[in-house]
Amino acid sequence: MKIIYCSLLVFAFISFISCETSKQNYVPVLPESFHVMHDGKQVDLFSIKNTKGMLVQITNYGGKIVSILVPDRNGNFGDVCLGYETAIEYINGTASLGATMGRFANRIANAQFTLNDSTYHLAKNNGEHSIHGGAKGFRFKVWDAKQLNEQNLELSYSASDGEEGFPGNLTLKVLYTVTEDNELKLTYHATTNKPTIINVTNHAFFNLAGEGNGDVLDHELLVDADYFTPVDATAIPTGEFRQVEGTPMDFREMTKVGDRINADDEQLKFVGGYDHNFVLNKEENELALAALLYDPVSGRVMEVKTTEPGLQVYTANSLTGEGPDIGKGGKPYQSKSAICLETQHFPDSPHHLNFPSTVLNPGEDFVSETIYKFSVK
Repeated sequence: MKIIYCSLLVFAFISFISCETSKQNYVPVLPESFHVMHDGKQVDLFSIKNTKGMLVQITNYGGKIVSILVPDRNGNFGDVCLGYETAIEYINGTASLGATMGRFANRIANAQFTLNDSTYHLAKNNGEHSIHGGAKGFRFKVWDAKQLNEQNLELSYSASDGEEGFPGNLTLKVLYTVTEDNELKLTYHATTNKPTIINVTNHAFFNLAGEGNGDVLDHELLVDADYFTPVDATAIPTGEFRQVEGTPMDFREMTKVGDRINADDEQLKFVGGYDHNFVLNKEENELALAALLYDPVSGRVMEVKTTEPGLQVYTANSLTGEGPDIGKGGKPYQSKSAICLETQHFPDSPHHLNFPSTVLNPGEDFVSETIYKFSVK
């Protein structure tokens, strides 16, 4: 009887180890590879997790999401977020990978805007235009970090009046939370001492098959939007709201990302794929569904909810697989190897009165929430 009992214990132990090995078949990025000083401040890597094994790693350099580790339909964990393994690679690499974008995410035409009869001039870092907060926007800054507990991390950054040409001393806090429902929740809060504009988002590059594992053209996408904002040849919105029906922008039902990406369509040709803002079907400030993304091979599903009015869909058109586009484990990140689902206000909003306002005044609170929920089917 003792022999049988001992045999059962050994079998149970081996089964436990095998199960744990199969489910933990990933190697998180090492925190010590982020311990550097930059611009006189300490860069670090932080982890938040839940009891189900979901793990998110974030660096305070640029408020960047480094890794998102979630299971596939077989319970095997993989990293679904493109990124690097060291702080130096982030400092020298592709600046947008996983970054918090501000003070104004996306583009502002001709790198200038007028607010209350004053004109403000910004850095021209996208041709004649400004993009993602300028040449040294929030994605290049070392943020202050506060690890609240295993599931919550708060990052904060204070931008000075005139920084990158924007008016007002602005303080932005971002709370990163991993819930027990396998959600990554991003909560933004900002205040200012002078009238200014603000538009913030996270620029995570997602591949639900696992970062570096081919392209996302077979991923299926749904975007809850009847309209999008078409752009000119320099990717600046024209100001029109155009119906998605009958165009390659129609993702109102689950559709493969690659089904129409090479269509003979001016909008796609302007930007080399998808890089467009969708007008979400939701009420102002309502936390509602923006998009669903599904990888049929891994079975992973990502649901995106947001209080923001728009969603920028970007198919990583500019990645080359060379130089700074070599990611974790030496994997080349090629064009179309990821998709970004950037919840935000509309690009170039200061120049279009018909777009939702991005003005923030003293005494007001800018509050925004986005949730990325992971599951399988």
